[in-house]
Amino acid sequence: MTDANLMPVLSSETVSELSRPEAGPRRTTSLSSRRSPLAKPLFQIQTLERVELEHLSEGGDFDAAVLTNGPGRLVAGAVEIFQINVGKLCNMTCRHCHVDAGPDRWNEVMDRETVDACLAALDRTQAHTVDLTGGAPELNPNFRYLVDECTARGKHVIDRCNLTVLLLPRHSDLPQYLAERGVEVVCSLPHFKRRNTDAQRGEGTFEKSIEALRRLNAAGYGQGDPARLLTLMVNPVGALLTGDQCSMEREWKRGLDQNHGVTFDRLIALNNMPIARFLEWLETSGNLQGYMELLVNSFNPATVDGLMCRNTLSVSWDGRIFDCDFNQMLDLESRAGDRDSTRIADLDPALFEGRQIVTGRHCFGCTAGAGSSCGGAIHDTAE
Repeated sequence: MTDANLMPVLSSETVSELSRPEAGPRRTTSLSSRRSPLAKPLFQIQTLERVELEHLSEGGDFDAAVLTNGPGRLVAGAVEIFQINVGKLCNMTCRHCHVDAGPDRWNEVMDRETVDACLAALDRTQAHTVDLTGGAPELNPNFRYLVDECTARGKHVIDRCNLTVLLLPRHSDLPQYLAERGVEVVCSLPHFKRRNTDAQRGEGTFEKSIEALRRLNAAGYGQGDPARLLTLMVNPVGALLTGDQCSMEREWKRGLDQNHGVTFDRLIALNNMPIARFLEWLETSGNLQGYMELLVNSFNPATVDGLMCRNTLSVSWDGRIFDCDFNQMLDLESRAGDRDSTRIADLDPALFEGRQIVTGRHCFGCTAGAGSSCGGAIHDTAE
């Protein structure tokens, strides 16, 4: 990486704007800004490895659990979803964030050269979906360029939005911009009630989120139009597994419509991953041992075939390739062929198909209960 690429890609005005409290609710501060040991991926991995799980099935070994109870070795298929994390910059600092994103992560933002490398690599795959995430992906100055290039290629584009970013003055036109391009908006909302949402994401988050949802509705989102899909994404508030996705969707739709006049198309539920700031909360609240035991004891072999790492490539802001966004945050790079790691500029899709997925104890979070992926629950436990 050149010295130029190490320079921040944001203007000083943007950095200054995001540093103001009114830019977004702040439930906490980033591990990075506090110089917490958990800011280092290796320390997070070691913390999970120290949890005593030997008395549980397969000794708390994820690969052994898959080999014994699942389909065998966890290997990847063809790339169908191209996930790009365009940076760790965010206007919020939520308690559960597995990215440790925040307004202080301004120097970890994907530059145009890496964006173009992603587009060139995308052209070498048969991926039908481009999943844009962050941080708040909209804060990357190349966001609209990337959206335009992907939609011009006929790809289904997903914007993983924290909602409150849409209220920033320079992003007020985003709902209409995204609607005109048929971008699916996947919004994080922990609960349809104020208390639980603000407890996880910061005081004032709920009211700002409702206002953002109203703006999306006004742009045509959440009205049943397949070209303007509005998806809500929920995480449990606490050391719990997510509830039944179908019943939650009915409850959320009724609660938001009746109380706030807001509508959406579907709901997806994700388990919280025991990494980064949620790992910190588990430790400080005394819930780490119990939560890891819950994940291991809830291992569901029926979820393995639907894991996102089977059909997804995850690209980091600096152009490295990972099997999933969670591995990305733990610095566990993807392995293909005789290479220990690779960069997106050198992607050979054929080499990556059939690779063995890199795993760790955190992977139990994706296979617990109904399962958990970027697309929500994997398996209907009521079957």
